[in-house]
Amino acid sequence: MTAQIDTLAALRLLLAEQRGLGKSIGLVPTMGNLHAGHESLVTSAKAKCDFVVTTIFVNPLQFGPNEDFSRYPRTLAADKEILEKAGCDAVFTPAAADLYPTPLEQQTRISVPHLSTLYCGMSRPGHFDGVCTIVCKLFNMSQPDMAFFGLKDFQQFFLISRMVADLQMPLRLVAMPTVREASGLALSSRNGFLDAGQRKQATAIFATLQRMAGLIRNGDRDFPRIEQEALGQLAVAGLRPDYFQVVDRTSLLPAHGQSFELVLLTAAYAGSTRLIDNVTVDAPN
Repeated sequence: MTAQIDTLAALRLLLAEQRGLGKSIGLVPTMGNLHAGHESLVTSAKAKCDFVVTTIFVNPLQFGPNEDFSRYPRTLAADKEILEKAGCDAVFTPAAADLYPTPLEQQTRISVPHLSTLYCGMSRPGHFDGVCTIVCKLFNMSQPDMAFFGLKDFQQFFLISRMVADLQMPLRLVAMPTVREASGLALSSRNGFLDAGQRKQATAIFATLQRMAGLIRNGDRDFPRIEQEALGQLAVAGLRPDYFQVVDRTSLLPAHGQSFELVLLTAAYAGSTRLIDNVTVDAPN
């Protein structure tokens, strides 16, 4: 039975009891509206940790003024069914006033300089500060041994990893592969905003990533041309490209002549819905 915890005091008491029994703690931070990708995170956490907590909190600090905070789906009853099936031990559902007792404009924030302003950070200024701040708060509140994240948002995971290393946080991060539909479309809470035509258009995102990765595997290192070709393919598919970038995945900086461990990052709009995806690729030496 998945216990629902609503307050920080109750969470800390519960986790203190579990640690007293010698149990390891796994954390899966989410914003709810769970799908099979989230379920895979919980299942993996349960396989590696004795006691698993999933957090559900739609974080206002990571939404811009014209973004979809108000219409982001809140589906707690359905989420709890998924967590129960996956073997989650507890779900933490704090109120915004408890997580942010200070007005948001005065809230202390965690920022990873420069890297948080690239790629998605260019289109969503301040977004990653909001992400790192809430994740830092959740780590402090739960003090997990391990925390589990999907790699659909590669930039987010990289920045959280940098934050953990720089602030010397005593936990291990676990990255899990992106879960996809049969069409290749990455599972996302925002897929629910797509109509049938937009969903079909959105399959071009992963297909384009795969084609560009194939070029690189075959020795093509003209990264600027690859990026422009990818943007064109996304546009032809009816999408509105935000960016397509070939990135050195060891530094998260744009790839250069000595970059061989790569990740292709992209974001594109299907209608008004912004979707992100990525694939990793190793270029031949």
